[in-house]
Amino acid sequence: MPANDFDLPEAALRALRNSKWSKYGPDVLPAWVAEMDFAVAEPIQQAVQRIVEARDYGYPMRNGDKAGAAVTVSFAARMKERFGWEVDPALVLPLADLVQGTYAPVLAFSEPGDGVVLQVPNYPPFRDVIQTTGRKLIPLAMRDDGSRHVCDTAELAGVVDGRTRIFVLCNPQNPTGRVFTRAELQAMARFAIDHDMIVISDEIHADLVYPGHQHIPLASLGPEIAARTVTITSPTKSFNIPGLRCAVLHFGSARLRDRFLARIPARLMGDPNAIGVDATVAAWSAGQPWLDAVTAHLLRARDRLVGRLQAELPEIRCHAPEGTFLAWLDCTKLGFNTSAFDFFHDKARIAFSAGETFDPACHQFVRFNFATSMPILDKLLDRMVTAVRRS
Repeated sequence: MPANDFDLPEAALRALRNSKWSKYGPDVLPAWVAEMDFAVAEPIQQAVQRIVEARDYGYPMRNGDKAGAAVTVSFAARMKERFGWEVDPALVLPLADLVQGTYAPVLAFSEPGDGVVLQVPNYPPFRDVIQTTGRKLIPLAMRDDGSRHVCDTAELAGVVDGRTRIFVLCNPQNPTGRVFTRAELQAMARFAIDHDMIVISDEIHADLVYPGHQHIPLASLGPEIAARTVTITSPTKSFNIPGLRCAVLHFGSARLRDRFLARIPARLMGDPNAIGVDATVAAWSAGQPWLDAVTAHLLRARDRLVGRLQAELPEIRCHAPEGTFLAWLDCTKLGFNTSAFDFFHDKARIAFSAGETFDPACHQFVRFNFATSMPILDKLLDRMVTAVRRS
Protein backbone atom coordinates (compact mmCIF):
# COMPACT_ATOMS: atom_id res chain seq x y z
CA MET A 1 0.00 0.00 0.00
CA PRO A 2 1.58 3.35 -1.01
CA ALA A 3 2.57 5.57 1.91
CA ASN A 4 0.37 8.41 0.64
CA ASP A 5 -2.70 6.24 1.18
CA PHE A 6 -2.05 6.82 4.89
CA ASP A 7 -1.50 10.55 4.42
CA LEU A 8 -4.70 11.85 2.90
CA PRO A 9 -4.58 15.63 3.49
CA GLU A 10 -6.98 17.16 5.94
CA ALA A 11 -8.68 19.16 3.19
CA ALA A 12 -9.45 15.97 1.25
CA LEU A 13 -10.85 14.30 4.36
CA ARG A 14 -13.06 17.30 5.15
CA ALA A 15 -14.43 17.13 1.60
CA LEU A 16 -15.78 13.63 2.24
CA ARG A 17 -19.49 13.35 2.99
CA ASN A 18 -19.08 11.10 6.01
CA SER A 19 -20.17 11.59 9.59
CA LYS A 20 -16.65 11.51 11.02
CA TRP A 21 -15.53 14.67 9.25
CA SER A 22 -18.94 16.37 8.96
CA LYS A 23 -20.51 16.21 12.41
CA TYR A 24 -18.40 18.85 14.13
CA GLY A 25 -17.21 22.33 13.19
CA PRO A 26 -14.64 23.00 10.48
CA ASP A 27 -11.99 23.82 13.09
CA VAL A 28 -12.56 20.61 15.07
CA LEU A 29 -10.34 17.58 14.49
CA PRO A 30 -12.41 14.37 14.70
CA ALA A 31 -11.08 11.33 16.54
CA TRP A 32 -14.37 9.75 17.50
CA VAL A 33 -16.39 7.28 15.37
CA ALA A 34 -14.60 4.02 14.49
CA GLU A 35 -13.67 4.84 10.92
CA MET A 36 -10.19 5.10 9.39
CA ASP A 37 -8.80 8.01 7.39
CA PHE A 38 -7.20 5.76 4.77
CA ALA A 39 -7.83 5.11 1.08
CA VAL A 40 -9.74 1.88 0.56
CA ALA A 41 -7.97 -1.27 -0.62
CA GLU A 42 -7.62 -1.45 -4.40
CA PRO A 43 -9.44 -4.83 -4.75
CA ILE A 44 -12.45 -3.29 -2.99
CA GLN A 45 -12.33 -0.18 -5.14
CA GLN A 46 -12.19 -2.31 -8.29
CA ALA A 47 -15.15 -4.42 -7.15
CA VAL A 48 -17.24 -1.29 -6.62
CA GLN A 49 -16.14 0.23 -9.92
CA ARG A 50 -17.16 -2.90 -11.85
CA ILE A 51 -20.74 -2.50 -10.61
CA VAL A 52 -20.85 1.24 -11.20
CA GLU A 53 -19.29 1.12 -14.66
CA ALA A 54 -21.67 -1.64 -15.75
CA ARG A 55 -24.62 0.21 -14.15
CA ASP A 56 -25.46 -3.17 -12.68
CA TYR A 57 -28.09 -2.18 -10.13
CA GLY A 58 -30.63 -4.98 -10.52
CA TYR A 59 -31.47 -7.69 -8.01
CA PRO A 60 -28.05 -9.29 -7.57
CA MET A 61 -27.03 -12.89 -8.12
CA ARG A 62 -23.56 -14.35 -7.78
CA ASN A 63 -22.57 -17.79 -9.11
CA GLY A 64 -26.21 -18.71 -9.77
CA ASP A 65 -27.39 -17.93 -6.25
CA LYS A 66 -28.55 -14.94 -4.21
CA ALA A 67 -25.68 -12.52 -3.70
CA GLY A 68 -25.67 -13.10 0.05
CA ALA A 69 -24.54 -16.67 -0.52
CA ALA A 70 -21.23 -15.33 -1.79
CA VAL A 71 -20.77 -13.60 1.56
CA THR A 72 -21.38 -16.80 3.55
CA VAL A 73 -18.86 -18.75 1.47
CA SER A 74 -16.32 -15.95 1.71
CA PHE A 75 -16.82 -15.70 5.47
CA ALA A 76 -16.24 -19.43 5.93
CA ALA A 77 -13.06 -19.30 3.85
CA ARG A 78 -11.81 -16.26 5.74
CA MET A 79 -12.38 -17.81 9.16
CA LYS A 80 -10.52 -20.99 8.20
CA GLU A 81 -7.59 -19.14 6.64
CA ARG A 82 -7.28 -16.43 9.28
CA PHE A 83 -8.20 -18.22 12.50
CA GLY A 84 -8.23 -21.94 11.73
CA TRP A 85 -11.96 -21.99 12.49
CA GLU A 86 -14.11 -24.38 10.46
CA VAL A 87 -17.45 -22.73 9.66
CA ASP A 88 -20.48 -24.27 7.96
CA PRO A 89 -21.83 -21.68 5.48
CA ALA A 90 -25.34 -23.02 6.15
CA LEU A 91 -25.08 -21.54 9.66
CA VAL A 92 -24.23 -18.05 8.41
CA LEU A 93 -26.87 -15.38 7.89
CA PRO A 94 -25.79 -12.35 5.83
CA LEU A 95 -27.42 -9.04 6.68
CA ALA A 96 -27.05 -5.37 5.99
CA ASP A 97 -26.33 -3.88 9.39
CA LEU A 98 -24.28 -5.11 12.33
CA VAL A 99 -26.30 -3.15 14.87
CA GLN A 100 -29.40 -4.86 13.47
CA GLY A 101 -27.52 -8.08 14.10
CA THR A 102 -27.05 -6.96 17.70
CA TYR A 103 -30.72 -6.29 18.34
CA ALA A 104 -32.12 -9.40 16.69
CA PRO A 105 -30.45 -12.06 18.91
CA VAL A 106 -31.46 -10.17 22.05
CA LEU A 107 -35.06 -10.22 20.84
CA ALA A 108 -34.81 -13.86 19.75
CA PHE A 109 -33.28 -15.35 22.87
CA SER A 110 -34.73 -13.31 25.73
CA GLU A 111 -37.91 -11.66 26.95
CA PRO A 112 -38.59 -8.24 28.49
CA GLY A 113 -37.26 -8.24 32.04
CA ASP A 114 -34.61 -10.89 31.35
CA GLY A 115 -31.01 -10.16 32.30
CA VAL A 116 -28.22 -9.47 29.82
CA VAL A 117 -24.61 -9.55 31.01
CA LEU A 118 -22.59 -6.80 29.34
CA GLN A 119 -18.95 -5.82 29.68
CA VAL A 120 -18.72 -2.23 30.91
CA PRO A 121 -17.55 0.14 29.51
CA ASN A 122 -19.20 -1.03 26.31
CA TYR A 123 -20.02 -0.23 22.70
CA PRO A 124 -23.05 2.08 23.14
CA PRO A 125 -25.55 0.19 20.91
CA PHE A 126 -25.35 -2.80 23.27
CA ARG A 127 -26.57 -0.65 26.15
CA ASP A 128 -29.20 0.83 23.86
CA VAL A 129 -30.61 -2.54 22.83
CA ILE A 130 -30.92 -3.65 26.45
CA GLN A 131 -32.73 -0.48 27.42
CA THR A 132 -35.00 -0.13 24.39
CA THR A 133 -36.13 -3.77 24.47
CA GLY A 134 -36.87 -3.72 28.19
CA ARG A 135 -34.13 -6.13 29.23
CA LYS A 136 -32.13 -5.81 32.45
CA LEU A 137 -28.50 -4.75 32.23
CA ILE A 138 -26.13 -6.82 34.38
CA PRO A 139 -22.74 -5.10 34.18
CA LEU A 140 -19.48 -7.01 34.10
CA ALA A 141 -16.81 -4.45 34.89
CA MET A 142 -13.65 -4.14 32.83
CA ARG A 143 -11.25 -3.25 35.65
CA ASP A 144 -7.80 -1.69 35.30
CA ASP A 145 -5.33 -4.08 36.95
CA GLY A 146 -2.39 -1.73 36.44
CA SER A 147 -1.31 -3.03 33.05
CA ARG A 148 -4.55 -3.74 31.20
CA HIS A 149 -8.32 -4.01 31.61
CA VAL A 150 -9.68 -7.37 32.78
CA CYS A 151 -13.04 -8.79 33.75
CA ASP A 152 -13.86 -11.59 36.18
CA THR A 153 -17.14 -13.47 35.96
CA ALA A 154 -16.76 -14.36 39.65
CA GLU A 155 -18.03 -10.84 40.32
CA LEU A 156 -21.39 -11.93 38.94
CA ALA A 157 -21.92 -14.57 41.63
CA GLY A 158 -25.26 -13.89 43.28
CA VAL A 159 -26.19 -11.35 40.60
CA VAL A 160 -27.21 -13.59 37.72
CA ASP A 161 -30.25 -15.82 38.09
CA GLY A 162 -32.51 -18.05 36.04
CA ARG A 163 -33.73 -15.04 34.06
CA THR A 164 -30.24 -14.03 32.97
CA ARG A 165 -30.46 -15.24 29.39
CA ILE A 166 -27.66 -13.58 27.44
CA PHE A 167 -23.94 -12.90 27.82
CA VAL A 168 -22.57 -10.20 25.51
CA LEU A 169 -18.88 -10.53 24.66
CA CYS A 170 -16.97 -7.92 22.70
CA ASN A 171 -13.58 -9.23 21.57
CA PRO A 172 -11.41 -7.35 20.73
CA GLN A 173 -13.07 -5.20 23.35
CA ASN A 174 -14.43 -1.79 22.50
CA PRO A 175 -13.42 0.66 23.98
CA THR A 176 -10.51 -0.78 26.01
CA GLY A 177 -8.75 -2.52 23.11
CA ARG A 178 -8.29 -5.79 25.02
CA VAL A 179 -7.76 -9.00 23.05
CA PHE A 180 -8.83 -11.75 25.43
CA THR A 181 -6.55 -14.71 25.98
CA ARG A 182 -7.65 -18.30 25.52
CA ALA A 183 -7.81 -18.75 29.30
CA GLU A 184 -10.02 -15.68 29.69
CA LEU A 185 -12.32 -16.84 26.92
CA GLN A 186 -12.55 -20.33 28.37
CA ALA A 187 -13.56 -18.87 31.73
CA MET A 188 -16.30 -16.78 30.14
CA ALA A 189 -17.45 -19.74 28.06
CA ARG A 190 -17.68 -21.96 31.13
CA PHE A 191 -19.66 -19.29 32.96
CA ALA A 192 -22.16 -19.03 30.07
CA ILE A 193 -22.50 -22.82 29.87
CA ASP A 194 -22.94 -23.24 33.61
CA HIS A 195 -25.66 -20.57 33.66
CA ASP A 196 -27.35 -21.71 30.44
CA MET A 197 -26.85 -18.41 28.64
CA ILE A 198 -26.71 -17.56 24.95
CA VAL A 199 -23.55 -15.66 24.03
CA ILE A 200 -23.58 -12.81 21.53
CA SER A 201 -19.94 -12.46 20.51
CA ASP A 202 -19.12 -9.21 18.72
CA GLU A 203 -15.86 -9.90 16.87
CA ILE A 204 -15.93 -7.07 14.35
CA HIS A 205 -12.38 -5.93 15.21
CA ALA A 206 -10.94 -9.47 14.98
CA ASP A 207 -8.63 -8.61 12.08
CA LEU A 208 -7.05 -5.66 13.89
CA VAL A 209 -4.78 -7.31 16.46
CA TYR A 210 -1.20 -6.29 17.25
CA PRO A 211 1.91 -8.50 17.58
CA GLY A 212 2.02 -10.53 20.76
CA HIS A 213 -1.73 -11.09 20.76
CA GLN A 214 -4.07 -13.46 18.93
CA HIS A 215 -7.77 -13.30 18.21
CA ILE A 216 -9.58 -16.53 19.07
CA PRO A 217 -13.21 -16.83 17.92
CA LEU A 218 -15.23 -17.82 20.96
CA ALA A 219 -17.19 -20.45 19.02
CA SER A 220 -13.93 -22.12 17.98
CA LEU A 221 -13.27 -23.23 21.56
CA GLY A 222 -15.45 -26.31 21.20
CA PRO A 223 -18.91 -27.61 20.33
CA GLU A 224 -20.39 -26.99 23.79
CA ILE A 225 -19.83 -23.22 23.70
CA ALA A 226 -20.37 -23.02 19.93
CA ALA A 227 -23.88 -24.45 20.34
CA ARG A 228 -24.90 -21.38 22.32
CA THR A 229 -22.85 -18.67 20.55
CA VAL A 230 -23.99 -16.16 17.92
CA THR A 231 -20.95 -14.50 16.37
CA ILE A 232 -21.47 -11.13 14.73
CA THR A 233 -18.83 -9.66 12.46
CA SER A 234 -18.13 -7.74 9.28
CA PRO A 235 -15.18 -6.42 7.27
CA THR A 236 -16.49 -2.88 7.65
CA LYS A 237 -14.13 -1.86 10.48
CA SER A 238 -10.95 -3.63 9.44
CA PHE A 239 -11.31 -2.69 5.76
CA ASN A 240 -12.83 0.76 6.33
CA ILE A 241 -16.09 0.29 4.42
CA PRO A 242 -18.80 0.97 7.06
CA GLY A 243 -21.07 2.76 4.60
CA LEU A 244 -21.35 -0.32 2.37
CA ARG A 245 -23.48 -2.18 4.93
CA CYS A 246 -22.69 -5.86 4.87
CA ALA A 247 -22.34 -8.13 7.92
CA VAL A 248 -22.95 -11.68 9.07
CA LEU A 249 -24.45 -13.61 11.96
CA HIS A 250 -22.91 -17.01 12.56
CA PHE A 251 -24.82 -19.57 14.61
CA GLY A 252 -22.76 -22.20 16.36
CA SER A 253 -25.33 -24.94 15.72
CA ALA A 254 -28.32 -25.65 13.50
CA ARG A 255 -30.58 -25.77 16.57
CA LEU A 256 -29.48 -22.27 17.58
CA ARG A 257 -30.06 -20.98 14.06
CA ASP A 258 -33.52 -22.54 13.95
CA ARG A 259 -34.44 -21.07 17.35
CA PHE A 260 -33.42 -17.66 16.03
CA LEU A 261 -35.38 -17.95 12.79
CA ALA A 262 -38.47 -19.12 14.66
CA ARG A 263 -38.52 -15.74 16.42
CA ILE A 264 -36.92 -13.49 13.79
CA PRO A 265 -37.91 -14.48 10.24
CA ALA A 266 -35.05 -14.20 7.77
CA ARG A 267 -37.08 -11.78 5.64
CA LEU A 268 -37.12 -9.38 8.57
CA MET A 269 -33.31 -9.25 8.53
CA GLY A 270 -33.12 -8.18 4.89
CA ASP A 271 -30.21 -8.72 2.51
CA PRO A 272 -26.97 -6.82 1.99
CA ASN A 273 -26.85 -4.75 -1.18
CA ALA A 274 -24.86 -5.72 -4.27
CA ILE A 275 -22.04 -3.25 -3.69
CA GLY A 276 -21.66 -4.31 -0.07
CA VAL A 277 -21.56 -7.97 -1.10
CA ASP A 278 -18.86 -7.54 -3.73
CA ALA A 279 -16.82 -5.23 -1.50
CA THR A 280 -17.00 -7.76 1.35
CA VAL A 281 -15.92 -10.66 -0.85
CA ALA A 282 -13.06 -8.58 -2.26
CA ALA A 283 -11.94 -7.57 1.23
CA TRP A 284 -11.90 -11.07 2.65
CA SER A 285 -10.45 -12.76 -0.42
CA ALA A 286 -7.95 -10.20 -1.73
CA GLY A 287 -7.52 -7.46 0.86
CA GLN A 288 -4.95 -9.00 3.20
CA PRO A 289 -1.87 -7.18 1.80
CA TRP A 290 -3.68 -3.88 2.35
CA LEU A 291 -4.70 -4.93 5.85
CA ASP A 292 -1.14 -5.94 6.70
CA ALA A 293 0.08 -2.48 5.71
CA VAL A 294 -2.72 -0.81 7.65
CA THR A 295 -1.96 -2.82 10.77
CA ALA A 296 1.72 -1.86 10.57
CA HIS A 297 0.77 1.81 10.27
CA LEU A 298 -1.69 1.53 13.16
CA LEU A 299 0.97 -0.08 15.33
CA ARG A 300 3.26 2.89 14.72
CA ALA A 301 0.40 5.29 15.42
CA ARG A 302 -0.55 3.45 18.61
CA ASP A 303 3.01 3.53 19.89
CA ARG A 304 3.39 7.22 19.04
CA LEU A 305 0.14 8.02 20.84
CA VAL A 306 1.03 6.08 23.97
CA GLY A 307 4.62 7.32 23.97
CA ARG A 308 3.69 10.97 23.72
CA LEU A 309 1.03 10.69 26.40
CA GLN A 310 3.49 9.04 28.76
CA ALA A 311 6.12 11.70 28.08
CA GLU A 312 3.98 14.83 27.85
CA LEU A 313 0.67 14.07 29.58
CA PRO A 314 1.52 11.41 32.17
CA GLU A 315 -1.62 12.29 34.13
CA ILE A 316 -3.67 10.59 31.40
CA ARG A 317 -3.80 6.85 32.00
CA CYS A 318 -3.77 4.80 28.80
CA HIS A 319 -2.84 1.17 28.26
CA ALA A 320 -1.64 0.39 24.75
CA PRO A 321 -4.58 -1.34 23.04
CA GLU A 322 -3.91 -4.95 22.07
CA GLY A 323 -6.31 -4.67 19.14
CA THR A 324 -8.58 -2.13 17.37
CA PHE A 325 -7.52 1.42 16.49
CA LEU A 326 -9.16 2.84 19.60
CA ALA A 327 -7.47 3.96 22.82
CA TRP A 328 -9.32 4.37 26.12
CA LEU A 329 -8.00 7.45 27.97
CA ASP A 330 -8.60 8.00 31.68
CA CYS A 331 -8.31 11.73 32.30
CA THR A 332 -9.43 11.66 35.95
CA LYS A 333 -6.13 12.95 37.34
CA LEU A 334 -6.38 16.10 35.23
CA GLY A 335 -9.20 17.27 37.49
CA PHE A 336 -11.47 18.77 34.85
CA ASN A 337 -14.53 20.58 36.18
CA THR A 338 -16.43 19.37 33.12
CA SER A 339 -16.49 16.14 31.16
CA ALA A 340 -13.28 15.14 29.42
CA PHE A 341 -15.12 15.24 26.10
CA ASP A 342 -16.29 18.82 26.69
CA PHE A 343 -12.85 19.95 27.81
CA PHE A 344 -11.08 18.69 24.72
CA HIS A 345 -13.87 19.80 22.41
CA ASP A 346 -14.02 23.31 23.83
CA LYS A 347 -10.36 23.91 24.68
CA ALA A 348 -8.51 21.82 22.09
CA ARG A 349 -11.09 21.67 19.30
CA ILE A 350 -10.94 17.88 19.24
CA ALA A 351 -13.95 15.59 19.05
CA PHE A 352 -13.28 12.30 20.82
CA SER A 353 -15.96 9.76 21.69
CA ALA A 354 -17.36 10.78 25.06
CA GLY A 355 -16.59 8.29 27.81
CA GLU A 356 -20.04 8.57 29.34
CA THR A 357 -21.59 7.05 26.20
CA PHE A 358 -19.72 3.82 27.03
CA ASP A 359 -20.53 3.96 30.74
CA PRO A 360 -22.41 6.77 32.56
CA ALA A 361 -19.68 6.70 35.24
CA CYS A 362 -16.91 7.42 32.71
CA HIS A 363 -17.39 11.13 32.06
CA GLN A 364 -13.67 11.67 32.73
CA PHE A 365 -12.74 9.24 29.97
CA VAL A 366 -12.58 9.62 26.19
CA ARG A 367 -12.07 7.12 23.40
CA PHE A 368 -9.36 8.19 20.94
CA ASN A 369 -9.54 6.91 17.33
CA PHE A 370 -5.92 6.99 16.14
CA ALA A 371 -6.55 5.56 12.65
CA THR A 372 -5.34 8.62 10.80
CA SER A 373 -2.19 10.02 9.21
CA MET A 374 0.85 10.73 11.35
CA PRO A 375 0.61 14.49 10.69
CA ILE A 376 -3.00 14.58 11.84
CA LEU A 377 -2.20 12.35 14.82
CA ASP A 378 0.60 14.71 15.85
CA LYS A 379 -1.73 17.67 15.43
CA LEU A 380 -4.28 15.99 17.71
CA LEU A 381 -1.63 15.30 20.33
CA ASP A 382 -0.19 18.82 20.06
CA ARG A 383 -3.65 20.27 20.66
CA MET A 384 -4.19 18.01 23.65
CA VAL A 385 -0.90 18.99 25.26
CA THR A 386 -1.42 22.69 24.64
CA ALA A 387 -4.95 22.68 26.03
CA VAL A 388 -3.99 20.81 29.19
CA ARG A 389 -0.98 23.03 29.86
CA ARG A 390 -3.10 26.14 29.51
CA SER A 391 -5.89 24.90 31.77
